[in-house]
Amino acid sequence: MTDSHVDTAQAHLLGPVQVRELAEELDISPTKKLGQNFVHDPNTVRKIVAASEITASDDVLEIGPGLGSLTLALLETAHTVTAVEIDRRLADKLPETVSTRAEPCAARFHVILKDALKLQRCDFDNAKRPLPSALVANLPYNVSVPVLLHCVEEFKTIRRVLVMVQREVADRLAAEPGSKIYGVPSVKAGYYGNVSRAATIGKNVFWPAPKIDSGLVRIDRWTDQTRPWSLTDLPKGTGESELRAVVFSLADAAFLQRRKTLRAALSSWFSSGSQAEGVLVEAGIDPKQRGEKLSTADFVRLAKVALKNNLVAGEVLR
Repeated sequence: MTDSHVDTAQAHLLGPVQVRELAEELDISPTKKLGQNFVHDPNTVRKIVAASEITASDDVLEIGPGLGSLTLALLETAHTVTAVEIDRRLADKLPETVSTRAEPCAARFHVILKDALKLQRCDFDNAKRPLPSALVANLPYNVSVPVLLHCVEEFKTIRRVLVMVQREVADRLAAEPGSKIYGVPSVKAGYYGNVSRAATIGKNVFWPAPKIDSGLVRIDRWTDQTRPWSLTDLPKGTGESELRAVVFSLADAAFLQRRKTLRAALSSWFSSGSQAEGVLVEAGIDPKQRGEKLSTADFVRLAKVALKNNLVAGEVLR
C-alpha cells in the first residue's frame, strides 16, 4: 500500500442528520455512564485533525470513536486509524460506516472492541496493526484523565496527543505550578510531555449538548533532547518505570491535603516529618512550600533523592 492516496481521500463526514439517523438505526441513546457525547459538526472534527498536525505517516489511536465523526476526518489524513470502542453496537457499525462514507480509506481502518483502560500493546500486535504514533480522540468525559495517562504510558511510540475533554479538565491538565487549578493531573501529564491548551470547543457541536464547553489539550512527548530532566542519573537498579511510580505517588500525597506544607503532607509518605524535610532539602525544595508550587521536574528531583536513599516503600513500586 502506498500513501499517495491519503492526501486526496475525502470522506463524507457526518452531520447532525446523519448522526441522529445512525443512532436511531442502532437504537442508541447517548449515556452519561459511558461519557457519550457525539460530535455532529464536520468543521469541528476537521479543526481537531488540523490541531493534531498528524500527517500521512502517522498511525493514529482513537479512543471512543462513537458513531465515527472524528474517525472519518482522521482517515482523510492519517496512514492508519485504530479505534477502540467499548460499546459493541458502535464497534460493529464503524467498519460499515467507514466503507460507506470513506471507501478508499477502509483498508486503513481497524476497530478494537475493548475498554480503553485495559488496552495493551498486544492488542495491536495480535491484529498486526502498527503501533500508534499519535493519540487523537474525543475522550469519554467520565474517564478522560485515566484513559489518557494509561495510553501514553502503555504506548511509548505515541509522540503527540490531541484530545478533547471537558473544559475544566483541559484547564487542569495544562495548568502551571502555582495556579489554583494545578494539581495531580497537571503533574502526571507533564511527566510525559509538554502540555498545552489548543482550543475551546462549544457545547452546540455535540449531541446531546453537554452542560459545559470542551477543551482541546495537546501533549508533545518529551524526547531525550527536550525532557527537562535526565534519565541517565537514576540510582543503580532503578529504571524509568520505577521513577514514574515514585513521582506519581509523591504527587498524590502532596495534593491529598493541598493546604499543608510539603513537610506535613509527605510526613506519612516518608517515615516522619523530619525525614520528609531532609529529603526535600537535599532535593533543593523548601519544606515549607506547598505541592502546588512544584513543577513535574521538581517532583522528579524529589523522587530521585528518595530512590537514592532507599526511602521508597515497596508497595509504591509494585
